[in-house]
Amino acid sequence: MKTINVVAAVIIRTTSDGTKEVFATQRGYGEYKDWWEFPGGKIEAGESPEVCITREIKEELATEVKAEKVLGTIEYDYPAFHLTMHCILCSIVSGKLELLEHENARWLTKESLKSVNWLPADELILDNVRSSIN
Repeated sequence: MKTINVVAAVIIRTTSDGTKEVFATQRGYGEYKDWWEFPGGKIEAGESPEVCITREIKEELATEVKAEKVLGTIEYDYPAFHLTMHCILCSIVSGKLELLEHENARWLTKESLKSVNWLPADELILDNVRSSIN
């Protein structure tokens, strides 16, 4: 089975009332169109997950992020491939998170985290994400 090695950005912000939210995007293409995910993409040869996530978010969302720490690595078998997904907690350095590839996006609180239809692999990191937005 083919293995795909990717990174996913867990971008967290704090609102004016102190509530923490995480950014989620909805796929606008492919077999998993309309499913929700943490934005990111494939790691290129010789690229670290941290370098990859800054490149991918700039390409997909026209935003510069800083990779803060790895929240976890998910291993998941989809029907056609095995996914290794490095989930990285990120903060916004500059930009406004413009949707260049995704269909939709939402900021989710810990209470609304499960209100979207997450891709199966992304769903596996939600407990770690919830701990980060407490």
